Amino acid sequence: MKKYLIAGLLVWLPLAITLWVLMWLYSSMDGMFLWLLSGLQAAVPRGVASDALESLRGIPFLGVFVMVGLLLATGIFATNIFGQWWLRQWDRLLGRIPIVKSIYSSVKQVSDTLFSSDGNAFREAVLVQYPHQGSWTIAFVTGRPGGEVAAHLGGEHVSIYVPTTPNPTSGFFLMMPASSVRPLHMTVDEALKYIISMGVVAPPPPLAIPARLPEGADPNRVG
Repeated sequence: MKKYLIAGLLVWLPLAITLWVLMWLYSSMDGMFLWLLSGLQAAVPRGVASDALESLRGIPFLGVFVMVGLLLATGIFATNIFGQWWLRQWDRLLGRIPIVKSIYSSVKQVSDTLFSSDGNAFREAVLVQYPHQGSWTIAFVTGRPGGEVAAHLGGEHVSIYVPTTPNPTSGFFLMMPASSVRPLHMTVDEALKYIISMGVVAPPPPLAIPARLPEGADPNRVG
């Protein structure tokens, strides 16, 4: 009986979690669409236009299509010269509002670092010794220490994020010597699967792993 229950759970659990994530995304997008719809209804006078907006609430999946279209339109607008000028003016405006400027600037800086195609954050998986010597875990490089912190650190250091398992959205931020970090050939997606599965779903080994040279060895020397 136990074997059959576990086998059934293994069949339905991935599907249930996938459906739960999709429903969460749908409800989030639909909620944002309804919020925008309520704002439009408050802005227009009551009448035919207001009734037409109210009728949109009953159309299934309309919120998802509208929000995806809005994101695409915003992306197109933000990638041209005119849109970039307007975004700079918007950033300047929000940067002058007390309290708002602290929250907005911090979130914008983090999001630009994580999701910008020019950045290197979360684009490399590494192996580090944590939480003590001889205990290894997978981490992600987020950059290099800067400012006052870098001035207090001797030698080359890297900033890394050590995620927890099975929930990688929480974790620890560490600054470690670059010499103590071992780069991995696996992609970030493969590393995340490995972490979330608690080591059960291991990525395939690379076709060829270069041999580690002894300390002080010349990599150009043959033989």
